[in-house]
Amino acid sequence: MGFITPDWPAPDRVKALSTCRSGGVSKGGYASLNLANHVGDNESTVMQNRSTLVDRFQLPAKPVWLEQVHGSRVLELAQYKGAQVIQADASISRSSHAVCAVMTADCLPVLLCKEDGSAVAAVHAGWRGLLAGIVDHTVIKLDEPEKIIAWLGPAIGPGRFEVSTEVKDAYVSQHKVMEQCFQRVDSEHYLADLYALARIVLLKCGVKRIYGGEYCTYNQADQFFSYRREPITGRMASLIWLQP
Repeated sequence: MGFITPDWPAPDRVKALSTCRSGGVSKGGYASLNLANHVGDNESTVMQNRSTLVDRFQLPAKPVWLEQVHGSRVLELAQYKGAQVIQADASISRSSHAVCAVMTADCLPVLLCKEDGSAVAAVHAGWRGLLAGIVDHTVIKLDEPEKIIAWLGPAIGPGRFEVSTEVKDAYVSQHKVMEQCFQRVDSEHYLADLYALARIVLLKCGVKRIYGGEYCTYNQADQFFSYRREPITGRMASLIWLQP
């Protein structure tokens, strides 16, 4: 099973990883470790992939799979009642009995942890969610941003993420400094650096220790799913949890 572990100075009890696309049983455009049940893949195949994930990494619990809607809701897993389908784009755990998870295939997964190992969070930060404040809301709930460590997982790279002028203007209207994250393609389109946008947001929230951000899901086809490259495709997962 292909996976990436963050290169960051997290405390020992914080465990985290992002899956790659290899090592599962899905076929076709979903080949092979598709972990999403909303993209048209066979449900029993997805369940088998998820079970393999739990077993492979000896997770302390099944990941809580969110219904991601590109919004700003953050779920505290202590309030999760099990088997619910929760619309949210981030989750926080403060115990060793839960696993935070977000799914992506170009959007940016952001993993966060407190430096003392007291809490972790997984954030689904596509351009809509990032603009809506999903990272800001998660940092606020974790509290003490100066004690938070962040890792930016695999996302679409700045040379491949084309957006409209409206998207660029929406970001720049929030923070003028974000203009540097956009490169003009033509009169109506720009290339956006999602990693750079997320770093600016984190820094403005008070998070200073930020790692990762070196992959491109679009370009690295053997390693990652990419919705922009192939609309019929699977999803990777980024997971974070606390060991006892």
